[in-house]
Amino acid sequence: KRLRDLIARLDVPPMPSAQRDFLAWVSDYTLASLGSVLRLAMSVPAALAPPKPQTGYAVGSLPPSRVTPARQRVLQEVANQPPRIASDLARAAGVTPSVVKGLADQGALVPVQILPELGLGQPDPSQKGVELSPIQAEAAARLSAKVVEGGFSVTLLDGVTGAGKTEVYLDAVAQALRQGKQALVLVPEIALTSQWLERFQRRFGASPAEWHSDLPASKRRAIWRAVAEGKVSVVVGARSALFLPYANLGLIVVDEEHDASYKQEEGVIYSARDMTVVRARIGGFPAILVSATPSLETLINTQT
Repeated sequence: KRLRDLIARLDVPPMPSAQRDFLAWVSDYTLASLGSVLRLAMSVPAALAPPKPQTGYAVGSLPPSRVTPARQRVLQEVANQPPRIASDLARAAGVTPSVVKGLADQGALVPVQILPELGLGQPDPSQKGVELSPIQAEAAARLSAKVVEGGFSVTLLDGVTGAGKTEVYLDAVAQALRQGKQALVLVPEIALTSQWLERFQRRFGASPAEWHSDLPASKRRAIWRAVAEGKVSVVVGARSALFLPYANLGLIVVDEEHDASYKQEEGVIYSARDMTVVRARIGGFPAILVSATPSLETLINTQT
């Protein structure tokens, strides 16, 4: 009697079978209800609805009554670019939004409906990274080879603070992108600093999609859907990023794998580091655990 009829089918990419198998495994292992685990993967209900279109502006058919330098800059911006909302167009042209509105009122610009953009570029794996030392280059080559070979594996990247571990595993991320795969980098929330993001930007020429508790709801909605549609190639985030509905995940890196913040101790109780290994096994791709002070569990696992 508690069953409900389906009332609609939403236009959302289907959850990959590996993700569904992973959620079922987590439910069994943690003795949590499947619904509770599924909620981790569907944490942004608003993302299930299609994004609302925004009003952008394109070149119109009528010339403006008067061409000022400010208006000229707006028209030049619009001429060779896809339609943009008024605030973005005004910022690019160095004018106020009222200038854009004035051109639209005169027919020099026409309103068009556009879908909101994430504002992220696509990381370029062909960009050259920093020069690696011989031992760094050897480690990077071995990690990249795991990605090329495919299949499940877990590798511990162990090195003292300042040894260049980030640059080494970013080479593996680049290799995953060359293979057409998505990559996830898990970091303790406190470690997701502007310095790390700047390093990624220098390496790939674009920023990754971030996923953490401080994201505004609109950003979470956009990223969740973009990940599901395969439009985001690299995600960096806290432990909950593991449950995003990746369309084609091919690599997970757990930075500072020893950190206690990877353990969730309320609701569904799990360790994101351990669940990463399971997700990689079910998905059939490599996982990389990174630390200057590896956890005892990880050390024992590498020895055995």
